[in-house]
Amino acid sequence: MDLSKFFDRVQHDVLMARVSRKVHDKRLLKLIGRYLRAGIMADGLHQASTEGTMQGGLLSPLLSNIYLDDLDKELEQRGLPFVRYADDFVIFTKTKVAAQRVYASVEHFLSERLKLTVNHDKSSIRPADGLEYVGYEFRGFGGQIRVSAKKLDAFKKRVSEFFRKNRGVSMKSRYAEYRRYALGWLGYFALDQVKTTFTNLDKWLRRRVRACYWKQWKKSQTRLKKLISLNVSHRVARGFAMSGKGASRLSTTSGVQRALSNEYLAAEGMFNLEERWHSLASLRRNA
Repeated sequence: MDLSKFFDRVQHDVLMARVSRKVHDKRLLKLIGRYLRAGIMADGLHQASTEGTMQGGLLSPLLSNIYLDDLDKELEQRGLPFVRYADDFVIFTKTKVAAQRVYASVEHFLSERLKLTVNHDKSSIRPADGLEYVGYEFRGFGGQIRVSAKKLDAFKKRVSEFFRKNRGVSMKSRYAEYRRYALGWLGYFALDQVKTTFTNLDKWLRRRVRACYWKQWKKSQTRLKKLISLNVSHRVARGFAMSGKGASRLSTTSGVQRALSNEYLAAEGMFNLEERWHSLASLRRNA
């Protein structure tokens, strides 16, 4: 279910009534009220706000959770499994008939109790298999949680910028950039239940990183010396160093992989997604 123009239509009196259940400081309540009624500037003129909250405002997501807390409690009382992020939520039922019944009753609750309207164009009754929600995808009858294909593509596109072959930045700087980005990304997507998601991303990135090294070495003699220094025999190293194949192609060959091994890349500072995912999964199990 998706709520129609939720942040534009939140009723201030209904919202403040719910905030005041937990917040008893009158000064803070007054401040929140002034925030809601602050209005906007349009064509140089001030327009008062009679409903809604500021989209993109730091307080709006918190206020949306307070506003929809009654919905959460209602669904919990009914024993319905659900997940909600701000005004976008999914409710799970065992059958299509049950889903139709729940859809109608929840829509009635939202309109009567919370004065909200369901966006029928963005809401639907459908199987959980293949459903994409907040960057995740549900797969199979059991609802296995995976990172969606769109988010995997976005990850690769972003990381490719860090390890672009012709980028004039040291590998140490690239590793540091990637680590910062990957830690945040994995902090959100660690709920993926399949190890190969992260194993495959690590393999994909190692190929790009090896291509970066190969591109940086440039000349055949430099490549030959580097390969020999990394314990590749002179005969084998010479064959790869003199090859006219591109960096991406050579990054998948045995000689380059042997020289720039997983252990070597880790020692250089390459962040490992699979290892981090395992540690986060362990923390969740022990929590």
